[in-house]
Amino acid sequence: MLRFDDLQLFVRTAETGSLSAAARLLDVSPAVASAALKRLEQQLQVRLLARSTRSLRLTPEGELYLEHARLALQSLEEGRQQLAGSQDGIRGALQLSAPSDFGRNTLLPWLDEFQGEHPQLQLRLLLADRVADLFREPVDIALRYGAPEDSSLVALPVAPDNRRVLCAAPAYIARHGVPQSAEDLRQHNCLLYMLHGRVHDRWRFQDGKREIVMSVGGNRICDDADVTRRWAVAGQGVVYKSWLDVADDVREGRLQVLLPGWQGEATPLYLVCAHRAQLSKAVHLLREFVQLRCQRLLDAAPWC
Repeated sequence: MLRFDDLQLFVRTAETGSLSAAARLLDVSPAVASAALKRLEQQLQVRLLARSTRSLRLTPEGELYLEHARLALQSLEEGRQQLAGSQDGIRGALQLSAPSDFGRNTLLPWLDEFQGEHPQLQLRLLLADRVADLFREPVDIALRYGAPEDSSLVALPVAPDNRRVLCAAPAYIARHGVPQSAEDLRQHNCLLYMLHGRVHDRWRFQDGKREIVMSVGGNRICDDADVTRRWAVAGQGVVYKSWLDVADDVREGRLQVLLPGWQGEATPLYLVCAHRAQLSKAVHLLREFVQLRCQRLLDAAPWC
């Protein structure tokens, strides 16, 4: 499927005669612009621009396609303006990536409510703990914990005050007791999951001005953080999770917060996309919708 931002990049490059100039106009990095142009050429299976170290020109195929690309962008813009002035609300397709646990257990009912308010909106939800490649995968926006390392991405805060909390089920606590300090975690079964391609086994805490980093271990590891939370609810061990992931479990008594006086690691939630052109009306409304509900959960966080 051809992407709007790729077409826009091609047209601007043809108009300016420079890939770097087009990148500046669209507020993206030269690397992102080059990847977008390459992706478009691969999808069309033709060379649109002949490039050298000193010059850039349209190929015959590029000249032929340029007018079609301009007309497509013009039509899309006219449609956007009609939707912006419409009283019928938002419509079309929105492709969203989210972490597995937050997506299944927190976001999913919110999306039901959001789509109920905007019935003409189509949602495609991709759930995974690995970081989605926003330039290559069929994703418009992603909800991610932590600010993206790639500075070329657009990142908008959704829950900037979110933190991790240490939790265990009442059944586990009855068998093994409550840790009195972070050092006591060496005597507990810590349930682990993969984070950014490695096991998240170094847990950070703040005790006043003192930061403590604990290397922990346990008998269960999973690449799906939702499974780790389920193990904890089943009484299999201690888990260190985002408050947004476990707030409902704590409220319903399935999990109990441990070491409430120790502040967990900051885990802000961001809405991330590849280009500002993807920040449509639907995206802004969804961000505000999720932001409000995240704040309601954070109002009940143990550190508040």
